[in-house]
Formats: sequence, C-alpha cells, structure tokens
Amino acid sequence: MATKKTSSAKLFSDKTQSIIYGVQTAAIQRMLDFDFVVRRSTPSVVAVVDKTSTGYHKVFFGEKEILLPIYRTIEGAAKKHPEADVLINFASFRQAYVTSMEALQQPSIRTVAIIAEGVPERSARMLRKRALELGKWIIGPATVGGLRAGAFKIGNSGGTIENIIDSKLHRPGSVGFVSKSGGMSNEMFNVIAQNTNGIVEGIAIGGDRFAGSTLIEHLLRFEKDSEIKMMVVLGEVGGTEEYRIADAIKEGRIKKPVVAWVTGTCSEYMPKDLQFGHAGALAEGENETAKAKNKALRDAGAIVPDSFDDYDVKIRETYEALVKKGTIKPAEEPPIPNLPMTYAEARKAHQVRKPANIVCTISNDSGDELTYLGTQISKIIRENYTLGDIIGMLWLRKRLPEWATQFIEKVLIITADHGPCVSGAHNAIVAARAGRDLVSSLASGILTVGPRFGGAIDGAAKHFKAGWENDMKPEVFVEDLNSKGIKIPGIGHLVKSAQNPDMRVELLKKLAKKSFPATECLNFALKVEKVTLQKRNNLILNVDGCIGILMVDLLLGCGFSNEEINTIIDNGTLNGLFLLGRSIGMIGHILDQKRQKSGLYRHPYDDVLFLDDIAEY
Repeated sequence: MATKKTSSAKLFSDKTQSIIYGVQTAAIQRMLDFDFVVRRSTPSVVAVVDKTSTGYHKVFFGEKEILLPIYRTIEGAAKKHPEADVLINFASFRQAYVTSMEALQQPSIRTVAIIAEGVPERSARMLRKRALELGKWIIGPATVGGLRAGAFKIGNSGGTIENIIDSKLHRPGSVGFVSKSGGMSNEMFNVIAQNTNGIVEGIAIGGDRFAGSTLIEHLLRFEKDSEIKMMVVLGEVGGTEEYRIADAIKEGRIKKPVVAWVTGTCSEYMPKDLQFGHAGALAEGENETAKAKNKALRDAGAIVPDSFDDYDVKIRETYEALVKKGTIKPAEEPPIPNLPMTYAEARKAHQVRKPANIVCTISNDSGDELTYLGTQISKIIRENYTLGDIIGMLWLRKRLPEWATQFIEKVLIITADHGPCVSGAHNAIVAARAGRDLVSSLASGILTVGPRFGGAIDGAAKHFKAGWENDMKPEVFVEDLNSKGIKIPGIGHLVKSAQNPDMRVELLKKLAKKSFPATECLNFALKVEKVTLQKRNNLILNVDGCIGILMVDLLLGCGFSNEEINTIIDNGTLNGLFLLGRSIGMIGHILDQKRQKSGLYRHPYDDVLFLDDIAEY
C-alpha cells in the first residue's frame, strides 16, 4: 500500500518530546517517571494544552519539581515548542477529530496518539487520509499508545513504574511488538520480557474498527529498524489486516522472524455476529475468523502456535534460535535508579511521617462520612440535633445540655437584628445599595463589630467574672474600673433606662433564672447595676453585657473549668454569638435592598434611609 509516510523506521527516541492535550496529571507524571528510570536527560513532556486555562502544571522530574506551561491551543503550544514532534491527545471522542486534525496541521508534529474510544469511523478515516497526505503517523483511536523501551512512552503505556521494570521496558531489547489491544499489549510486554531480552518498541494501534495506522505499517517499520531482530504480532478476530501481513511475508517485504497469533479462536463456538470487546473484534465472514487468519499466517511462513497457551513458547524458541545464531547478543542489565516516592506514596507505605501544618479537632471529612466531634452527620440528622448542639460541638467541643443549647438559640434570635440604623446593618445596606455582592456587603457590616457594636460581650464576661470570682463589692468593682479609665463593658444604653428597660435583657434574665442551675455572675452584675443607676438612670445592664455574663453562668453550669472559661472568653468565642446572630439580620437587610432595587418590592420611600438614630453608635 503506497503512502507518503515518513521513511524513518523509528517514531521515538530518547530525545523525543511531546505535547499533551488535556491535563492528565497521572499520565503525565508516569511519563516523567519513566524518563527518570531510563535516565533521559530531558523530560519527554514539554507542554500541556487545555482550552479552559493557562499557566503552569507542576510535576516531578526525578527529585526535581518542574513547571510545564499550559496553552489554550495546540497551535500555540506547537509554535512555542517546535522540538516536540508527538502530540498525545486525551480529548473526548467528541473533540478527538477536531483536535487531532489541528495537530496534524502543525509542521512540527509528526505523530499523533488518539486515546479516546468511540471516535466515529468517518472521522477516523478522514484523519488517516490527512495523515497519509502529510506523511505523518496516527496511533489510535481507542489506544493506550505505545513506547520505545528505554527512550519514550505514550501516556499510560506499560502501566506503573513497577510493571515497567518487571517488563524490562527501562532498556531496549530485541523485539518489535504490535497489537490492536492496549490492555493485551501491557500483558504481552511482560510475556515477551519473560521469554526474550524484551522489546525495542511496542505499539497498540487501537481496537476500533478503523485505526489511524495498521499492523502491517508498523511491522514494515520494524523491518527497517536495525535494533529490532524479531517481531511479535497479536491480532484479533474481525477484519482482514492479518492477510496483509501474510502477503508481506510471502513477498519478502518482511524477512525478520514473525511470531503471530490471532485471538478469538473460541468465536466459532459462539453465536454468529458476536462482538469481542473492541469495535473491530467482529467476524463478518469466514475469512475474518481467528482460525482462518492464523492458518493464513502459518502458511505464509509466520511462526504461529497451536493456541495462545503456546504463544510464549514460540516467542522463546524464536529468540533462543536468534541468540544461538548470533543475531541477538544479550547485553548486561543496566542499573535501575530508585524512583523517589511522592509524600503520599511514602505515607501510604508507612515510610515517612510529617507533623501536620493544621490540626482540626472538631470535624473530619476524610472518612466514609462527615463527623462533628466524632459524631457522624447521619446520626446528627437522624436524632435531630439542634443548632445549639452544633455550636456547642464545634465551638466549645462539648455536647451541651438542652437548657444550654436552648439559651444559645434564644441569644441568636435576640441578636439577629436591631434595625437598619446600627452601624453594622447600616454599612451592609450601603454596600448592597452600591451594587456589591452579598458576601462583600456582609463583610462590610461584620467588620464594624467591636467594643461599641457587639464586641462588649467578651469584655463584660471577662470583667464581671473577675469581679465575682474575687468577691469584690459592687462599689469597689465600679471604682476599680473607673480608676483604670475603663468603661464598664455591658453597662449603659442611649435610649433604654431603668424606667424603660430593654425587653431583650428582661427576657434573657427570666430565661436564665428559670433554667440555669445557678446565676451567680448575673446576680453580681445586677448588684453592680444598682450602683451605676445611682449615677444615671440609663446605666443599665444592656443586651451585650447580659449575654456575656449569662454565658459565664452557662459555662459554669455545663462543667467547664475556670481555666477553660477564661480561654473561651479570650478567644472571642462569646462575641461569635453576636457575630452569628447579627449576620442573620445583615443578610436580611442586604437581600431587602436588592429586592427593592430589582423592582420585586417597592416602598414609597425606597430611596430614603432613615438614620435618625445612627448617632447612637
């Protein structure tokens, strides 16, 4: 069959470089690990093409990390890397034709390997026709690829690095191998290695009914390759390709020994028109059966076993005859460099340990199921854990009693909102009306939380706890803070007074008195309030102070130690309640403004913000 294909017998060498279409992390790393084991001086992959991104793909070349540039187009990668003459195409079967045709059009690309299965036959024929016109090679579609031992491999050809070494693919042998099946090619690499000194080159042309290159074309290449002394071919039921091999042997175009077998001899015992795995493995006539093709190959002079069970025997006998004749001179095995383990591999093999940069003690999603404090999420849902339960588990690392979780939830309800004029809500509203997204608007509001807006909870808890623990008289407590220039956190309100109390504070006090085991810290705070009210009637216990003080009583009632409570306060945990609760209201204000702006809801005064009380904060 006359073609315009390049006359070179070798598609690959230890200088061959490739471009990968698709970010195939495992396949790329396996290629580079192969490079290291065969002692290549340069990586076999120089660039990656991914139409959705640019930048770099980080990989290992031996012990060294290298960056492979990512391009959006094959043309762009080929122009930047004219030394790369192989493109390995991991595109889907839908994109395989377009991308492979683009690769063939690049002057520097000589070989295209198409991994995808299911490429339409018409597309495959058009690709083959174009490759023949340009004198280029296609391996595939539906292929694992191929390799040249000790030099270059396509993607996942040959399997893991352990299999590469077991199959003696890390150095050249004497055998040229070609098959349709990628899976069987990996198996045959091992069979050949056990019965000869290994392969020089192995190619899987692909299992689809119409391949970009044929068995005979690769065998004719092998015939010209001086390193290859014998050939092994594995055909399969379906098609007539093997008859071309028989003709080439009879015509003298193939002179080297060929050990051949066509799989699928069992098909004659199976129902008619049964397909064996590959799209091309279907006999449509007697001449396409494995039995007929094996006979034709044997009659032409190929070495054909009686069954697959004897295939390895024939390979070994042919090899030993060539060694005896002096055609093959087995070489000494070269040393094999140890491929460094990745950290993940070493850890899995219990060969290394490393202290974690971050340790989480409250949740874990590395197992079969997410857990909060060791409790599976399915149990949490099944047993109706409340939001208060989850806050206790994730914030305080403890399953709290029901009275405590109910109190925490009431705190969140009470602190959820205080109208649009307080600083946090105001800032969130302004950001939303300025067109910022929900997260940015919420952040604008949250960033105002501090000593004068919500941040007094921790301060109140800290100071009132200290006063109560030290058994200070209320008057002494007030004067002590005053002498230090510290305003009493949690005391004072701009609008509310003893005669006009804050209903939120009254509700929290009533709830605590009813359900807490004890309210010692609150009792102390109420005594302090009596002292401050003697100065001004608005120096009352406000909601921030009430929450902070009652949280001290709550933690004491739940069995937390004095040291634990101090740590909880110092870490800002109690302010977190205000932060969480007030975020609910802020998000509501943000969404309210966005609804108004979108026209879903209009108010007569939509463009007016009433900020009469903003001076309060």
